[in-house]
Amino acid sequence: MEAIELRSPAFDDHAPIPPRFSRDGDDVSPPLEWRGVPEGTVELALVCEDPDGPGGTFVHWVASGLDPSLTGLGEGELPPGAVEGANDYGGTGYGGPQPPVGDPAHRYFFRLYALSEPLAVSPRASAEDLRRVMDGKELGRGTLVGIFQR
Repeated sequence: MEAIELRSPAFDDHAPIPPRFSRDGDDVSPPLEWRGVPEGTVELALVCEDPDGPGGTFVHWVASGLDPSLTGLGEGELPPGAVEGANDYGGTGYGGPQPPVGDPAHRYFFRLYALSEPLAVSPRASAEDLRRVMDGKELGRGTLVGIFQR
């Protein structure tokens, strides 16, 4: 599997996510940029999860159907044709960090997947649904980790 370089102009890898992108802030998705999408990619998918949640891994964002010619997403952007899945706040789309007050910093893993086939997942698909249909179709992956504490 090939490595995709995933970054954000809003924060560095393993650095604090600005409060603007949290639920206490504007609750908009941070801008993301990537390069190194492998040849043969027909779709990109994106998942953001917090493995440090009090009840286990907490899903903040699931998006699929991203055009492989894209080199990033602007702040709060979802391009035409993309489908947002369910987050663990009970909605769809991006839900920013909101760890319990006083917890140590939580880690937020943004993962971009390059896929060899279209996924055709339905709206409100969970991260687990996405992983299930991605099985055997991954050509590459990139990870960016942000931290956040309240």
